[in-house]
Order: sequence, then C-alpha cells, then structure tokens
Amino acid sequence: MLDSCKLKSACSLPLIYNKKINTSGTSNADVPLADPGMYQLDITLRRGQSLAARDRGGTSDPYVKFKIGGKEVFRSKIIYKNLNPVWEEKACILVDHLREPLYVKVFDYDFGLQDDFMGSAFLDLTQLELNRPMDVTLTLKDPHYPDHDLGVILLSVVLTPKEGEHKDVFQTQSLRLSDVHRKSHLWRGIVSITLIEGRDLKAMDSNGLSDPYVKFRLGHQKYKSKIMPKTLNPQWREQFDFHLYEERGGIIDITAWDKDAGKRDDFIGRCQVDLSALSREQTHKLELQLEEGEGHLVLLVTLTASATVSISDLSVNSLEDQKEREEILKRYSPLRIFHNLKDVGFLQVKVIRAEGLMAADVTGKSDPFCVVELNNDRLLTHTVYKNLNPDWNKVFTFNIKDIHSVLEVTVYDEDRDRSADFLGKVAIPLLSIQNGEQKAYVLKNKQLTGPTKGVIYLEIDVIFNAVKASLRTLIPKEQKYIEEENRLSKQLLLRNFIRTKRCVMVLVNAAYYVNSCFDWDSPPRSLAAFVLFLFVVWNFELYMIPLVLLLLLTWNYFLIISGKDNRQRDTVVEDMLEDEEEEDDKDDKDSEKKGFINKIYAIQEVCISVQNILDEVASFGERIKNTFNWTVPFLSWLAIVALCMFTVILYFIPLRYIVLVWGINKFTKKLRCPYAIDNNELLDFLSRVPSDIQVVQYQELKPDPSHSPCKRKKNNLG
Repeated sequence: MLDSCKLKSACSLPLIYNKKINTSGTSNADVPLADPGMYQLDITLRRGQSLAARDRGGTSDPYVKFKIGGKEVFRSKIIYKNLNPVWEEKACILVDHLREPLYVKVFDYDFGLQDDFMGSAFLDLTQLELNRPMDVTLTLKDPHYPDHDLGVILLSVVLTPKEGEHKDVFQTQSLRLSDVHRKSHLWRGIVSITLIEGRDLKAMDSNGLSDPYVKFRLGHQKYKSKIMPKTLNPQWREQFDFHLYEERGGIIDITAWDKDAGKRDDFIGRCQVDLSALSREQTHKLELQLEEGEGHLVLLVTLTASATVSISDLSVNSLEDQKEREEILKRYSPLRIFHNLKDVGFLQVKVIRAEGLMAADVTGKSDPFCVVELNNDRLLTHTVYKNLNPDWNKVFTFNIKDIHSVLEVTVYDEDRDRSADFLGKVAIPLLSIQNGEQKAYVLKNKQLTGPTKGVIYLEIDVIFNAVKASLRTLIPKEQKYIEEENRLSKQLLLRNFIRTKRCVMVLVNAAYYVNSCFDWDSPPRSLAAFVLFLFVVWNFELYMIPLVLLLLLTWNYFLIISGKDNRQRDTVVEDMLEDEEEEDDKDDKDSEKKGFINKIYAIQEVCISVQNILDEVASFGERIKNTFNWTVPFLSWLAIVALCMFTVILYFIPLRYIVLVWGINKFTKKLRCPYAIDNNELLDFLSRVPSDIQVVQYQELKPDPSHSPCKRKKNNLG
C-alpha cells in the first residue's frame, strides 16, 4: 500500500523526456517484482538549467541528492555561484525493485546554516526501458508552491537487470544502505593537509579587513579551520587528515569565508586540489589562487598508503594467529620507540551480538546494524533483519594514533522510509579496556547519560607502545569531522554556568581560607600558617613548585590504593545531563514546527559563544582536578614523570639558562621549521584528561545479571 502511494505521487509531478518512452512497448510497468539487487541503475547527472536563486547575490550554490526508498544513495559536488551548473557526475545504484521511484532533490549549500531547498522531482523507474540509454529532463517543483518555476535537471540513465551470479555477492550486506550513505567502506590511503597561511585575501568588512576561515570537503568528510580575526594574511598552521576511498584519487573542495556575527558569513573564494595529479608518499607545497575572489592559500598535501583498518568474520582473527600476534607485539615493542611515531598501537574489536534491543518497527522488531568508530575511522556491520537479538560476529581492526581516543559503538535500526533510527550507544576509552575479556555493555542514550534498552557483547584488545603514546600526548588531538553546528540550549548554557561556577568557587573558598588565617579566626591555624609562611619564603627555590605538585599527586595516589578514595561520584553533573536530555527531546519535537527564519537572530550567536566559553573554562578546571584525582592513571603517571624531570632540572640548572634555552627555541622555531604547527604541550596534555561530563559519559553501567556472558558461554557448551 505504501509503495503504490509513492508511485502515484511520483507520477503527479511533471516529467519531460527528450526521448519519448513507448509505454505500449518494452515497458517495465508489468515486470514482476524482483529480488534485491535485481536492477542496476546507471545515472549521469549532466547539468541544471535556470535554477532558483537562493543567495543574496542572486545566485545559488547548488548540489543534488538522489534518494530511493527514503535512503540517500548519491550526493553531487557543490557548484558555487551558478544557476546553470554542469556536474557530469556518474552514479551506479542497485535497485531492490522498480516500484520505488528515484527522488531527485536540489539544495543551495549554505555553510553553517540549513541548506535552502531548490526543488525536487521524481523519476518513475517503471517507465524506463531495459538496457537502453535515455536522456531525461526533470522539471523541479516545490510541493508548497507548485506554480513556481524552479528550473530543470538533465540526466542520462540506463537501467539494466542484474544477473544471478552478481546478486549473490550482495546478499550478505544491506542493499538499502548505499556506500555513500554508509560512509564506511575501507579507505585506500590518507590525505594529510596542513593549512599554512593565506595571502592577500579579499577584504570583506568595512574596516578593510576580514575574519577568514577555510572549509575543506572531500566527499562526506568535512573540516573547518579556526577563525583568524582582522587579517588579510592569516597564519593558520593547522593539520587535517582525510580518508581516500578511491584508487584514482578525488577532488578536495576548498572554500574561504569571512566570519560575520549575526548574519551569513561572506564568501571570499574557492579552489580545488585534484589528488589524482599528486604523487604518493611525498609532501607537496601548493599555492592555490582563489577563484571568484582574491588572494592565495598555501597548503602542504601528503598522500600515504593505508592499511589501518579491516573487517573480517570472527573466524579470521589477527590476534589468535600466533605468528600474526607476535608481529603486532614486535611492531609496538619498547625497542621500536622512534619508528613511525604516529603509529601508537593496534586495536581489535569483536562485535559479537546484542540482546534485548528496542523494537523500532511497527512489527515489534528491528533491523539492527552496528557502527564502530575510532576518531574519524568509521566501519559497520551488516544488517540483521527483523531481530532484537542479532548475531554479527565481526572483527574490526584499527591502528591507534592516540591512546586517549574513545571507541564508540552505536546500534541503529535500518529503516527503508527514513534515516536510520538510534537504538543505543556505548563509549569506551581505550585506556579502560581489559584485553581479551568478553563483556556485556549496557547501551546508553544519545547523550551517554543513562541506559536504554539492550546490551551489546564486545571483546576488545589493545596493544600499544607506552613511550610513543606518551609523546603523542603532547601534540594536538586529531579533529573530528564537522558534524552538527552548535545550537543554543537553555539547559546547556545553565549547565556550563554551574560547572564554571563550581570551578571558580574552589578558588574563592581558597581565598577565604587564606584570608581567615590573616584575620586569626582560628589562632592555632593562623599560627601554624604564619610559621609555614616564614619557613617557605626563607627557603623557597623554584624547584619546589613542581615538587609540591608531585607530592600532591603522590598523596592522592596513596589515598586511593589505601582505600581512602576521596573521589565522589558527580551526581550533580549527572542530574544536569538528564535534564538536558529531556530538553533536547522537546527541542527535536518543537523544531519541526518552527520556521527556518525564526531560528536566525544575532543574539543567538553571542549566546552560543558564551555557552562554549563557559564550557571551555569549566572543562579546563575539571581536567586539572581529574589529573590530580588519578581519573586516568596513565596520564597521572605521565604527570609524575614530567614533574620529577622539572624538579631535577630546576634544582641543578640555573633559571637564566632555562629561560635562555626556551627563548632561543621560540625565536628560531619558525626558522628551523617554517611550516611547523603551533601547539602548547601543557594544553595538549590537559585535552586528553576527561572533564566531569566525559567521566559521566564514559562510566560503564552495570548490566542485568541475566545478561552475563559467562552464563551464555556455559549454555553454548551444553
């Protein structure tokens, strides 16, 4: 019934064909429904004509989406500032059956904002002739304004039946999720881009300057640089890594923007990097002229081969093969400290099964699949249809670039008519993993603040070089792909304010305590403080500062191992997160009712900035506290080693020599390494320490005793 309704609505929209379809001839209208993978639809997206203007300058930045059965199967590149764009892009789509029309939607790309709708059309697949190339012209319409002329899209299509031998190849995977939608196929290499600087950029502000930032895009992967205020010659020194999926390379779209508070950001210019023209295993310095604008961007681009990830069945297990295990252990042995510092370790994740999942479909079942993510590495299992207790039995392997990364495992329900439904998620810091132990992890909600229905059984192994991991701690963390823009949330703003207030109150209370000593509120305490003050000031040496911090860390360590742990579970933060989750659910429902224009106001951006600043300040204080509280023992031990070194250095070496070496290094750094990325080792270290919010999110919930893996194993043996 649902499919026939869709077919009817598809035919109601205008379709104009350059080559007329002979409906009385070889039509597919009466073809019996086929098994999944029966047809292959080859589409060439040619061009658009007379598209609608959606930007202030009377132009648009159009791109096209193809959907079948509610699933996105193709997305074109963006053509900037053009109402007659030429794409000439090809897509190969496997079609379950011909009842589902091809839904074509055109959007105007707006960075940082919701993309504007430019029109849509349907292509009725039952009207295509098999094995015959056809040119198709689709007239774009807006269902809300059917009288508006929104232009046309020109396609070339060929529909061919798939033979039986080809069909079997795809039966173990979900055909309803295309490779484009999955974003998870194995990549063939890594593209490392270092954004060095901009030169003579176009002035977009009234003061003759700009606040430039740069956006990169390769397929679905997107990055945004930091904003450099009031300059036409910005110095970024930022690095980004992309996954390269195609053997022949790809094209990286680069756009430069001027940040404007309270209104849309101004477009400065664009350029592209054709990766197929660059040689592998070599760093290329590129000076790119900005098109449709002024100035240049200076980049360093390096293409390297990659074998960092793999997917296999449970029977194919790297660590159970003794020879392969020895190779991996040798690769990360202490003797190979300086061999490829970026390769810190090896991670193997066995996704075994899940039990008691939420029923997401009206039939009381779900079609679950599992997504495994480590930073920007994203892989997934096949879909198990109509099952609340799926068995996946898949093994995923990753190379670890940062031992402080968090493994995220998310379970979704595949849905034919809309995007995948969330079923549950777990976040597991790599340093908390116990090797070789099969565990039942209780699935959490999207915010990772409380349980949802179901458990997932995982067995995880981590092998890493501790020295490499320590050195990598002192360099910037890998950035995540751009996902959702920060939005204003009353509850989130309140939460960050309370967190910041708690950090500030620690300093205020300390100041009150010191002041009470000066006022002699407690004579014994004031007398002891006075004697201590005289002793410390008279005998003070600079090395005593790291020594005191070292003693504090040591004191807390002995408190913990002696069972006198003074760390308390932060119920205040948990309550705030639960409140925020409730508000997010309300926002999701309300946002559908609000118009797009009503969401845009200047004050919102200011509030979001305040919200983020409060979060950074609160997180900074919490990370310092959690370092001394031994929340992550590896980092606390690393801090002890560093403080011991600083104490010894300050004790034996005069301060003037230390300052001299530091100053010489700073002044000559750009001369020695012109393209070095600026960083602060202390801040990079603290960025690896979890804040109180992250501590709550990473807490492992206790599973129901009935979901014990040990019991399951015994049952299997019987």
